[in-house]
Amino acid sequence: MISADIQVVLPELLLSVFAMIALIGAVYTGKDGVAGLLVWITAAVFVALALWIGYAPAETRVAFDGSFVDDGFARFSKVVILLSAAAVLVMSKEYMERRDLLRFEYPVLVSLSVVGMMVMVSAGDLIVLYMGLELQSLALYVMASLRRDSIKSTEAGLKYFVLGALSSGLLLYGASLTYGFAGTTLFSGIIDAASDDVPLGLLFGLVFMSAGFAFKVSAAPFHMWTPDVYEGSPTPITAFFATAPKMAAMGLFARVMHDAFGGVVGDWQQIVAFLAVVSMFLGAIAAIGQRNIKRLMAYSSITHMGFALMGLAAGTAFGVQAMLVYMTIYVAMNIGTFAFILSMEKDGRPVTDIDALQMYSAKEPLKAVALLVLMFSLAGVPPLVGFFGKFYVLRAAYDAGLGWLAVAGVIASVIAAFYYLRIVYYMYFGEEREALDGATNPVLWGFLVASAFVMTFGVINLFGIEPLAAAAAQTLVN
Repeated sequence: MISADIQVVLPELLLSVFAMIALIGAVYTGKDGVAGLLVWITAAVFVALALWIGYAPAETRVAFDGSFVDDGFARFSKVVILLSAAAVLVMSKEYMERRDLLRFEYPVLVSLSVVGMMVMVSAGDLIVLYMGLELQSLALYVMASLRRDSIKSTEAGLKYFVLGALSSGLLLYGASLTYGFAGTTLFSGIIDAASDDVPLGLLFGLVFMSAGFAFKVSAAPFHMWTPDVYEGSPTPITAFFATAPKMAAMGLFARVMHDAFGGVVGDWQQIVAFLAVVSMFLGAIAAIGQRNIKRLMAYSSITHMGFALMGLAAGTAFGVQAMLVYMTIYVAMNIGTFAFILSMEKDGRPVTDIDALQMYSAKEPLKAVALLVLMFSLAGVPPLVGFFGKFYVLRAAYDAGLGWLAVAGVIASVIAAFYYLRIVYYMYFGEEREALDGATNPVLWGFLVASAFVMTFGVINLFGIEPLAAAAAQTLVN
């Protein structure tokens, strides 16, 4: 039995062992001198694990009496998490080296947080859920304050830690209520207790757990940490926050809602729909006044999490499929956008003010076109891939009888288009001013162009993501 369980959790186990070996090896071989090599090795391990998981047999396996679930939904989420983490690691290497931030702890912390994310999306038990969530979060708290000589970075780490502790408290309180009224921590037992005649205490547990999950996906009104943490953290860390952890948290949210509370969809549908509406409108409106591009992307992420939650609110297999498609597209868009933000420099110093992009197209026409494509895709302008991501979640909401939510999504999308199009306006029709540095790291240039290419030519068949997401959703909602 134990050997069969180990087979199921082998990818997480191997990545954990790799992180510990890397930690010990770096300590005894010169510490930060091996950090650059360790980044490449870690990224290669992530890609190898993603290929292994992606090509694994399409079957559902459980370990430790149902506490850990390896199904199509978990595997899809893990592949996106691993590939996005690998991309951000490779993108960040040169940036971190030039600013003396590349310490051996960085790839180790990323590895440990990814282990937590992989456990999160495979959780079949409240205790396993919390273990994965905290493993991810504790690593992220440290990463946010990695720039030790910066007050803003220290502030970001502290705010993230304090508010993260608050959200963990809400989640734990909800989990304790759920356990008290269901009599078990296993999702398979909770769904039996959460039937038509669901106890009121179990619903309160659902509400508190949903609040904890909303914090992790930075959904309003639990978004308060996001702008400050995005702005204060080193830009590569911000890029990481905007990609893999979002996918993991949204996957966990969907896992708990369907595996543990799938019998009371009508009850949690109202909660998720409320979070979706508030997130879409708050992010869309609050971002209009932002001049710092990292804060702007923070509010952008709040808006996009609202759209992803719209798919989850549908409470159907197609809704989960729409959410997975949307999150995959969102991660791809953010990788390209942050590749550009990482290249924004003046005299070797990072620049985050969007005014620095005035007439940027005159000096860097190709990079300006690539960013234009990404901004249009983030705004949901057809025929770019970002439009189809929004179309999927809007259709899922409408098909589930949530027409009002779909209408709200369209209105929020129109409002949010303003601050994306403003960046495009600055690049092509702004005032003449001293331009940013022209040199771009080839790796960043490659990710920027690749992301823009995906957003443009993915309209053909979304690169095959649609059937994979559909199969993954069916394993969760059956």
